[in-house]
Amino acid sequence: MRYVIIGNGPTGLVAAEALRRLQPAAEITLIGDEHEPPYSRMAIPYFLIGNITDQGTHLRKDPQHFQKHNLKLVVGRAARIDPAAKQVELADGQKLPYDKLLIATGSYPVRPPVPGMDLPNVHTCWTIADARAIAAKAKPGARVLQLGAGFIGCIIMEALASRGVKLDVVEMGDRMVPRMMTERAGNMIRRWVEQKGVGVHVNTGVTAVAQEGDALRVKLSTGDDLVVDLMICAAGVRPAIGFLAGTGIATERGIRVDSGMRTNIPDIYAAGDVTEAIGFHSGQPELNAIQPNAADQARVAAANMAGGNTASGGSLAINVLDTLGLISTSFGQWQGAPAAEGGEGVELCDEENFRYLSLQFKGDVLIGATSIGWTDHVGVLRGLVQTRHPLGHWKQRLLEDPTHFMAAYLATAQAAA
Repeated sequence: MRYVIIGNGPTGLVAAEALRRLQPAAEITLIGDEHEPPYSRMAIPYFLIGNITDQGTHLRKDPQHFQKHNLKLVVGRAARIDPAAKQVELADGQKLPYDKLLIATGSYPVRPPVPGMDLPNVHTCWTIADARAIAAKAKPGARVLQLGAGFIGCIIMEALASRGVKLDVVEMGDRMVPRMMTERAGNMIRRWVEQKGVGVHVNTGVTAVAQEGDALRVKLSTGDDLVVDLMICAAGVRPAIGFLAGTGIATERGIRVDSGMRTNIPDIYAAGDVTEAIGFHSGQPELNAIQPNAADQARVAAANMAGGNTASGGSLAINVLDTLGLISTSFGQWQGAPAAEGGEGVELCDEENFRYLSLQFKGDVLIGATSIGWTDHVGVLRGLVQTRHPLGHWKQRLLEDPTHFMAAYLATAQAAA
């Protein structure tokens, strides 16, 4: 059996290793488009901080790991899939036949259509090569502007701030991490970041970037200008599906898959950030570019490629973020459900001490939660959301005091058992 996996990041590697356990004699090929050993993008900020070398970003530290597990690594960019011939064609013309194929190409960083976004000192922070270029320029005292304050942006911001740069962050939303935090919580994070010396500009975009000597002059939608030495674009990502045109593989924003990670084409599967997989709450296709979901999808895909019949429980929002020392989390439908659908919520906020807790219910089931400044037992919030245990009288107790979520989890778990 010949398995080909396009993408050698965490999703592709988890799938390959799962396949090897299930199919000891199979031929397994991983295709990656960078001349680097498989590495984790989530480790790049730690490289920028200086906590690890580029080798520390590698997904497997033993350089003989792939040889020991008989996993073939191929460097190249997938240019075309031919489902009829069952082969993958690379940009250099090489053709790789497969019996079953997994697409795990992940996402790519978006550059807004703004004049000057292609100038030499404007970088994304997506590859280890990007990180090396940024590290060479983000010296103490350097003036740096970051576009985007989403989840990935905040991780990059942490790394940049640790380098001692003079940092400004521009975010088009009305708060930081707008796709992870409620308005009140996102603005609490903003205040924290500003107190740490970072300039934050919300409800603001970049309209133009121009070279000015060795520096960049960045024009903002507010009419203000900022002169910086380096600009980082962290304006979001999109699924890497461009090479699938004409294949017949069903795509919308990402690749459409069923609960078994199957596409609409026989023997072709997809997993990770590239997919629109079934949502945990909605039951509808959703983009949910989160590594825990990607790893789960990789294992499900591998099991089914090996002849099993496994289903994913659905993609679930799972976010844990450390922003300059302030821990925040959000799980599930953190934004809540409409009252007409049985939605109800409670919010506890201590602005002075940067502590925040929001619980969102649908009927007597917890469907989402947001927290700032809570570290003890915070994973229980994810457990309450993911188990869907009816809360019964505990719902009212949580509405009165949401800090009792640990007791509610223990009680409802015992009742379910």
